[in-house]
Amino acid sequence: MAQPATATVTANRAELIAIADAVAREKSIDRMIVIEAMEEAIQRAARARYGSENDIRAKLDPKSGDLRLWRVLEVVEAPEDFFKQVSEKDALKLQSDAKLGDFIVDPLPPIEFGRIAAQAAKQVIVQKVRDAERDRQYEEYKDRVNEIITGVVKRAEFGHVVVDLGKAEGVIRRDQQIPREMLRVGDRVRSLILSVRREPRGPQIFLSRAAGEFMKKLFAQEVPEIYDGVIEIKAVARDPGSRAKIGVISRDSSIDPVGACVGMKGSRVQAVVQELQGEKIDIIPWSPDVATFVVNALQPAEVAKVVMDEEDNRIDVVVPDDQLSLAIGRRGQNVRLASQLTGRQIDIMTEADESERRQKEFTEKSAMFESELDVDETLAQLLVAEGFSELEEVAYVETAELANIEGFDEDLAAELQNRATEALERRETAARDARRALGVEDALAEIDGLTEAMLVVLGQKGIKTLDDLGDLATDELVAKRDGLLKDFGLSDEDGNNIIMAARKHWFEDEDAAAGEDANADAPQ
Repeated sequence: MAQPATATVTANRAELIAIADAVAREKSIDRMIVIEAMEEAIQRAARARYGSENDIRAKLDPKSGDLRLWRVLEVVEAPEDFFKQVSEKDALKLQSDAKLGDFIVDPLPPIEFGRIAAQAAKQVIVQKVRDAERDRQYEEYKDRVNEIITGVVKRAEFGHVVVDLGKAEGVIRRDQQIPREMLRVGDRVRSLILSVRREPRGPQIFLSRAAGEFMKKLFAQEVPEIYDGVIEIKAVARDPGSRAKIGVISRDSSIDPVGACVGMKGSRVQAVVQELQGEKIDIIPWSPDVATFVVNALQPAEVAKVVMDEEDNRIDVVVPDDQLSLAIGRRGQNVRLASQLTGRQIDIMTEADESERRQKEFTEKSAMFESELDVDETLAQLLVAEGFSELEEVAYVETAELANIEGFDEDLAAELQNRATEALERRETAARDARRALGVEDALAEIDGLTEAMLVVLGQKGIKTLDDLGDLATDELVAKRDGLLKDFGLSDEDGNNIIMAARKHWFEDEDAAAGEDANADAPQ
């Protein structure tokens, strides 16, 4: 009867190894991870059989399938925990060279798996394999961000599309899909790996068909010059499913970047258009000169003039009256994409609008000079025509520059500068009175970089003490969009210096308090 028993054991061993090999192949994970999962499952079953208090170990030979079970015991003089400790006398029965402090092995007989134990072991193995599979998926895809991948649509959940990538699943969220594109179960779909995140429920692979990078990668597949690096896509702006603009530049002067991207009879660009569900693509030559690039970006509209405002990162573009609707585009699409492409805020106006605006500014500045300098309208208009727009410019410019204006002489120039200086002093006095009426401390007026006009604005916003000003962040003070002093052209560095000056007394007070504490603690 011994022969059948031996055959049964051998078959079980072979079956364990075969199962480990099959699971490892199916899940594309390391075979040893599956074997370790089996060992842990057997350990749990053994603890349930012999008692969870025991430190039980299991070892499965990855080649032969032999299984060994044992418990670990510590050799001590007087055992207190008989499940994990053993006396030296009893230890010698198990291991002839055992001595105090050693950990010895007490072999255990094989166990029979009952239904509950088998189920528990299965859960352990399934969980371990699942964890290993998740780790494998994360490691495989984490370095593939910004790659194009092809998968099959598996299902749709709450507007999001789940894509089977073969060894993992990816998700195209609703905001990363091309509007009005109908993806059905079973459709093959190309998308960009947008991000890979490790989460408790497993790695999440987020895909995109709406990202600008997806279009860049599609062009790289269709245009060998882009793939080789001869042509570079410098900027992309998309209104997914509707229209896009890309700025391209060639590193080889003999190659036309626009023509290379369009291809023979438009074959290359059409391949990308078809993949993007008919999205119209404007291919634009990129230029390091912002004004030139803006003109190119607004194609097909013609541009008459570009006026740049570097401080506010804005550009005023003047177009002929009949080009206004073309420049703006349907629902503002053309100017919006051009703005995204260039990274600048673009304002479109007609030549008539620009002329009206310039005339208004000219009239306002002339009236200001006429009033503040007490001069006639002709002289005020002459100053504006020569490029002067502020009293400070008249007061602090070189006298010779004023004297060189046609019809002016040195005496008139000196008189205008004196009047400008007096006008500025009147403004400063009026602002100081207004600031004090608002209750703004004089200490704020002593901070370098703050003028009385600025203090009036701060006072109107409730900033009246050094502590009020010190509590502000730099952005709150000078941010170009909503900073308290946004109209005064202060830089971030200016704002930081002003706030640190307001906080200076905090540190002085701390130092003084520390000095008093030190004197109090000193021996008398």
